[in-house]
Amino acid sequence: MRVTVRVPATSANLGPGFDCLGLALEWCNEVTVDTEADPRVEWIGEGAEELPVDGSDLIHATMRRVADDRALPSFGLRGLNRIPLARGLGSSSAAVVAGVASALALLGDEPSPRRVFTHAASIEGHPDNAAPACFGGFTIAVGDGLVRRLEPHPDLRPVLLLPEHVRLPTDEARSALPDPVSRADAVFNIAHAALAVEAFAADPVRSGPDRAGQCQCIEQPRHRFDGHREAGRGDHHPEPDGQVPARKRSCTLQPGSRLSRGRT
Repeated sequence: MRVTVRVPATSANLGPGFDCLGLALEWCNEVTVDTEADPRVEWIGEGAEELPVDGSDLIHATMRRVADDRALPSFGLRGLNRIPLARGLGSSSAAVVAGVASALALLGDEPSPRRVFTHAASIEGHPDNAAPACFGGFTIAVGDGLVRRLEPHPDLRPVLLLPEHVRLPTDEARSALPDPVSRADAVFNIAHAALAVEAFAADPVRSGPDRAGQCQCIEQPRHRFDGHREAGRGDHHPEPDGQVPARKRSCTLQPGSRLSRGRT
């Protein structure tokens, strides 16, 4: 049996939509498991020289967790990685989703997007990257498993900035976040999260007050709830701070550009 899974890169924590808004990108990792191949691990592309080949990688660990007390057949694994590691583009989510889908297929279970998402979100502990990785498009994920996929405006063009020498693992990034949020900040954030959802579906080249609203949903949360999040991680990712004024002036990239950084 041979199974190939393609999983997209994702950008999550979009704008004020912490742990709930996510966007699938065009880069995809491909994972092939083959029960007729020798039980070996091969990596090609991003991280090929640093990922383990002894079965201790995240894909294998996920497959074992999904199988639980059921036995997986022997298989060879080949991973073609296009998603940079620890750069805020969902490399760990892609590995978990690929592992879930591969395990379900080998066990004879239907790897539907809903079933894969349920497993992946549980394993990761947060659904924001797992949702777009499973469903594609622009997603809104709620903690109880509810996911809604929306189509971004066809003229929206994401632009990525990848610091060459800076990496930030998920656990390290999340450990920097404060727990308490004031009521005023929470209300402010709810309003701007709603505005961000509308902005993703809107024409990115519109002008006037509508364009101003799109820019506002990116920048304003930085000084409220999301400002605590950014400030908490500033020591981990110091370089991008100088980008804020320039992006605020141009507003060339729509929601998701500013406030999704440094986490996978």
